[in-house]
Amino acid sequence: MSRVTRGPNSRKRRKKILKAAKGFVGGRSRSFKSAKETWQRAMSYAYRDRRTKKRDMRRLWIVRINAAARLNDMSYSTFINGLNKSEVEIDRKVLADLAIHDPQGFSKLVELSKKGIEKNA
Repeated sequence: MSRVTRGPNSRKRRKKILKAAKGFVGGRSRSFKSAKETWQRAMSYAYRDRRTKKRDMRRLWIVRINAAARLNDMSYSTFINGLNKSEVEIDRKVLADLAIHDPQGFSKLVELSKKGIEKNA
């Protein structure tokens, strides 16, 4: 039986990791062992933070909506409650964008929210 060399496969595997670790600092991009450890940690952080980003964005939108609602003498929770009772289906991303770029349009939504609360009270 002939002898099998696994050099090409090992080299391919190491080159793949070192290519992925290209932007790392110092030995983390040059030595295979530390590059592999750093790369694995980076990938786990990336996976985790793709989910965290969604939470962070929603929190930011809520802060912006709350600030704009308070400029119109209303709290965030009563504003959202009024919109729900008025059967307005605008997501928080769009509401936050309106709060920043179109304050008059947001004020109209606040009035609609107030009507929804009064109507169902």
